[in-house]
Amino acid sequence: MSNHDTGDHAGHSHGVTADADRRWLAIALTLITVFMAAEVVVGVLAGSLALISDAAHMLTDAVSIVLALVAMRLSARPARGGFTYGLKRAEILSAQANGLTLLLLGAWLAYEAVRRLIDPPEVEGGLMLVTALAGIAVNIAATWCISRANRSSLNVEGAYQHILNDLFAFIGTAIAALVVVLTGFARADAIATLVVVALMFKAGYGLVRDSGRIFLEAAPVGLDPDTIGDELASRPGVVEIHDLHLWTITSGEPALSAHVLVEPAGDCHAVRRDLQHLLRDHHRITHTTLQVDHLGEDPEDTALLDLAVPTDHCADAHGPVHRPGPHEH
Repeated sequence: MSNHDTGDHAGHSHGVTADADRRWLAIALTLITVFMAAEVVVGVLAGSLALISDAAHMLTDAVSIVLALVAMRLSARPARGGFTYGLKRAEILSAQANGLTLLLLGAWLAYEAVRRLIDPPEVEGGLMLVTALAGIAVNIAATWCISRANRSSLNVEGAYQHILNDLFAFIGTAIAALVVVLTGFARADAIATLVVVALMFKAGYGLVRDSGRIFLEAAPVGLDPDTIGDELASRPGVVEIHDLHLWTITSGEPALSAHVLVEPAGDCHAVRRDLQHLLRDHHRITHTTLQVDHLGEDPEDTALLDLAVPTDHCADAHGPVHRPGPHEH
């Protein structure tokens, strides 16, 4: 008897939460866009690279929020045609785009800051300070708005990191402006920019790394496939677990598939339910697909009746084989 069962595919609809997320993101987008337009004008008048860099960063903030809003709508579309998961990974594409823009913008600002360290221009410190303080207030409001959204989504987290870095940028700009006003040290503007660049690189790298892990089908952080495979193999009635794959569909949606061999006289349905409950209750994996077969049904696996003989059930099995007792990986 061969049993190819698909496990608990829990609904992942966000409903009211998704609508609330879109509302908070839209409010933050409005705040940022209005202030950004004003800041560009003031930055040019003050001759401040830190202000212009803040405005450029705010432009990427606005783009990141627009991407997040578009990705939310795309990912909410039902699966159809060749897109068997729907467009859920649009959110991960958005997060990766946010990370890349942080890295690219950071590289440009680093170049400009170094150039201004070598040959500092005149900076209007007073105008720079007033604008930076206003920017801090706007970014605190925008950061608060996005913090109210669901940050377990890598997509929303990408937009949040953009806004948070912009808040740090304005704080750095305000400090630099105060230094310029009190001491006339114009290079403080470029130094503040370099500090912000370091923060941008850190946030950008984190987003690119996390989104890259999802695109490369890596196991979610905190879930070890070998440990989970050993746990599954130790359950009553299980003879072997192989072809175990563990990946992330989109933020907060881990998925697992595996080929399970059970004892010749075992209840394959009961074993499958037991494994699904283990995955759901202990690891919060609700999207599972388990292929369950009785040992001995396939002529190729008769050698497995003697567990001392390590014979794979599948000719091209991927990954380690997990069996009860001592394990070889």
